[in-house]
Amino acid sequence: MTKLKILLKNLGPGLLFASMAIGTSHLVLSTKAGAQYGWLMIIPIVLANIFKYPFFEFGVRYTNITNKTLIEGYLNRGKGYLWFYAFLTLITTFTILAALYTVTAGLFINLFKIPNVSISIVALGLFIFISSLLIIGRYKFLEVSLKFVISILFIALVVTTLLVVFQGQVEEVENFVPPTIFNDAGILFLISLMGWMPTTVEASSWVSLWSLEKWKGQKEKPSLKESLQEFNFGYFMTAFLAIFFLTIGCMTLYGTNTELSGNAVTFADQVVSLFTTHIGPWATIFIAISAFATMFSTCMTAHDAVTRVGLDIIDLLNPKTILTGKKGYFALGILVLAAINFVVIAIFGANMGQLVALATFVSFVVAPIIGYMNLKNVMSKEIPIELRPKKGLQILTYSGIVFLAFFSIYYFWMVIF
Repeated sequence: MTKLKILLKNLGPGLLFASMAIGTSHLVLSTKAGAQYGWLMIIPIVLANIFKYPFFEFGVRYTNITNKTLIEGYLNRGKGYLWFYAFLTLITTFTILAALYTVTAGLFINLFKIPNVSISIVALGLFIFISSLLIIGRYKFLEVSLKFVISILFIALVVTTLLVVFQGQVEEVENFVPPTIFNDAGILFLISLMGWMPTTVEASSWVSLWSLEKWKGQKEKPSLKESLQEFNFGYFMTAFLAIFFLTIGCMTLYGTNTELSGNAVTFADQVVSLFTTHIGPWATIFIAISAFATMFSTCMTAHDAVTRVGLDIIDLLNPKTILTGKKGYFALGILVLAAINFVVIAIFGANMGQLVALATFVSFVVAPIIGYMNLKNVMSKEIPIELRPKKGLQILTYSGIVFLAFFSIYYFWMVIF
């Protein structure tokens, strides 16, 4: 009971990680993986979660031991590391939030049956609402609200998955031919899936920043063991939920030749329909709200995190500025990000597919590089030898770097030849 109390008390960064991860990679990509390729896709989902684990764990480890952000660690390794991460953050600033808000806007339109309203208008409303919540409530509100949201979502998804499994596998259409994964389209989808499974690797610094923010309100920060336990809880929950979404897509769509749309509104309608076809019309509102809450919480956490990362990078590149921790600059950062990504959405319209493809491709290609940078941080002189990752975790890290690098190289070979 004592251990459970400690875990509940420390819940925060790991919970925010879970909330942020259970979004596009799960609702969109895991569902699509099951719907198009069936149970085979459980392999890349499990492998991505295993091989990426050390990259995220190192963010928690480094920050707990040094009281510094992972981004500050990059600067300590050399300014080139920080500039690389700054460049990457600039790219994701124009893609990740736009992709997330586009999907969420599509689900909102489907939920309230307002097809005559454009994606960009709904997205604008979401930007205003979420920005207001983040500016007024800040980290504390984010943490408290997500404890309720994640609890409800977890229960709802478990119940939904069980209902779908109980109904059984959907009937295959006549002359159904399983699609191959080892062609251009299949490899590109694999890259998207693993690029954001469980989430983008650069988000390891997000957990680092949330950890420092969480500890500000505590008399004593948790031990390294306690911080890792809290993070592991959130991480493994995201892995299990990815398999749940895969199961739903597989059980309800695989074998029907139904292709999930890249249009946000059409996709939202398909997601809700694939649940209700198997469970019944009575579940429509229940499923739609659950799906919308999934994406809404992801938008909140990602918007908060990218803002914090941007302010931290500016402070480190220009030590004369002190933006981090000041409410005015945080509010300005939230609003600037909202404005930038609204413009991106207005340009791309409802074509979510292009945004997600670009964001996931960038995340996938740089994943082994970020993983190596994180390893350099936790193996540096800043970390006492006894607190550095054990040999097994180091081996898993190098395996993950090789695994992800192989796919990146294969992709470039496929494009060139």
